[in-house]
Parts: sequence; C-alpha cells; structure tokens
Amino acid sequence: MNENILGIIAGILTSVSMIPQLIKVIKEKNVEDISLLMLLVLISGLSLWVWYGFIKDELPIIISNSFAVLVNISLLICYIIYNKKG
Repeated sequence: MNENILGIIAGILTSVSMIPQLIKVIKEKNVEDISLLMLLVLISGLSLWVWYGFIKDELPIIISNSFAVLVNISLLICYIIYNKKG
C-alpha cells in the first residue's frame, strides 16, 4: 500500500473519531462522562502534531490534525457550556 494513502486513511479515521461523541453531547447536552483532562491532553497532543506537520511540510498531517483540533475544541466548548458541576 502506498504510504501516502495509508497516511491519508489514518488521518481521516483519527480526525473523525470524536465526531460521534460531539454529536451525542450536543443532542443530550450532557458532559458528565467526558474527562476534561483527557480533552486538554488530546487537544495539546493534536496541536503538537499540527506543529510537527508544519515543520515537516506534510499537508496530510496538518489538515487531519487541524480538523481534529477543531472537533475537540468544539467538544471542550460544549463541556464548558453543559458542565453542571461548575
């Protein structure tokens, strides 16, 4: 398998992996089962992947991880809005 195709498929899968969670949170307006620490660590890691993509000039890494950062920031915003503990 061509390594570019493998990278693109991996990027797509990881980028969309949190969309079902985001949809569920938006529908139910419930974030009780979401870990704030996990979200912060994930957004940090994905942001570092974007930075790495820029350093290596790898557009698939930049695009897929930028999309994943946006999805997870959206989830973080939902966490802030719907968190009933705070």
